[in-house]
Amino acid sequence: MTILALEFSSGQRSVAIAVNGSVLHEAIETGGRGVAAFGMIERVLVDAKLEREQVQGIVVGLGPGSYTGIRAAIALAEGWRQARDVSVAGVSSIEAIASVAQSKGIFGPVTIVVDAQREEFYCANYDITQSSSTETVPLRIVSRAETMSLSQGRAIIGPEAPKFSSGRLIFPGAAALAKLAGNRKDSTSMKQLEPIYLRETAFVKAKPPGFL
Repeated sequence: MTILALEFSSGQRSVAIAVNGSVLHEAIETGGRGVAAFGMIERVLVDAKLEREQVQGIVVGLGPGSYTGIRAAIALAEGWRQARDVSVAGVSSIEAIASVAQSKGIFGPVTIVVDAQREEFYCANYDITQSSSTETVPLRIVSRAETMSLSQGRAIIGPEAPKFSSGRLIFPGAAALAKLAGNRKDSTSMKQLEPIYLRETAFVKAKPPGFL
């Protein structure tokens, strides 16, 4: 199966193409706020000598992270699905970070941290071995002090890790997403494909002009 992976949840955006579980090419961009999605997609397809019509599935990094970036990836996947009737899947970007760390030889207990704004962090604990990565403390939003408490005796990794002593910068990657999706037999329908966002969304209805 030919899978296109989109990971736009962090300051490093990436796109990868994989065939039968083997990643052929990955395009990575950093800096700026824009996402040159179609340019990266064209690069990996050209490098892999594939056409858009050959893509059979799309996997999206669901975050947590940049809500705008994640929504852009979901919108692109939805448009592609409607045009080409491809399968779609969503994978936690936290899982992707753990997978990238594993590929870099980072083993043992780790704490993964991602910016949650408001001086808080998305935080999860994993135990990583050469053959597996297992969540030991589920994802939650915590303060800096709570993050330090959760990370006692653990390496700190993730996009926000440099904010902590001895933290190691690890971004989620599209190649990792493609590999994770290739190991799964289920796909997620677009109705269920939503960003991982642990805060309750609060909307305040604007008052009409002249209303006191």
